[in-house]
Amino acid sequence: MRITIQRKRQILEVLARTYQGTTTALEYSSPFELLVAVVLSAQCTDVRVNIIIRRLFPEYNTPERMLTLGEEGLGERIKDCGLYRAKAKHLINTCHRLCQQYNGQVPDTFEDLISLPGVGRKTANVLLSQLFNVPAIAVDTHVFRVSNRLGLAKGATPEAVEAGLMRIIPQQDWSSAHHWLIWHGRKVCTARKPHCNQCPLVELCPNKEVSR
Repeated sequence: MRITIQRKRQILEVLARTYQGTTTALEYSSPFELLVAVVLSAQCTDVRVNIIIRRLFPEYNTPERMLTLGEEGLGERIKDCGLYRAKAKHLINTCHRLCQQYNGQVPDTFEDLISLPGVGRKTANVLLSQLFNVPAIAVDTHVFRVSNRLGLAKGATPEAVEAGLMRIIPQQDWSSAHHWLIWHGRKVCTARKPHCNQCPLVELCPNKEVSR
């Protein structure tokens, strides 16, 4: 099946109708809390992250408070999260940076965000989009998989997929489309066995037989 520009637009229209109004599943009440949650979400489900931050944030929800834990103390509190040692190290170093350079506040530019330890392109784009209303497409594992399967944006790297999505999706829809693709990947187009028989895009998808 050839994926034309028209077909890509049809796919986006269906996604928009199906997942209109969706947003992040991560729980947060401040920019710093979202920063921590997104860093923890790498190779960890949002359900697990929310369990961790519900017990962490009542006491340690600012850079200053988190620094009192130290790397080892923070690691103990997030150890049921994948790669918890590396994440604890990154978060403590990020807290130092936020206190020293940004008066304890999460910066609002891409360049400043990616300068923080443990913050890569995906995390920076999530924060820009969610916190500061900057149009951005964050390519996580769901966005990467779904974009390639649907033929919306083919690429071997998240950066290539991001560039492809930015070309086909109007800029004003970048942030919303990020959530459409994530929720479609979670609910329908799952990694191991996609639910093609439940998919609203089955007649438009070039890989509709992938689950067989």
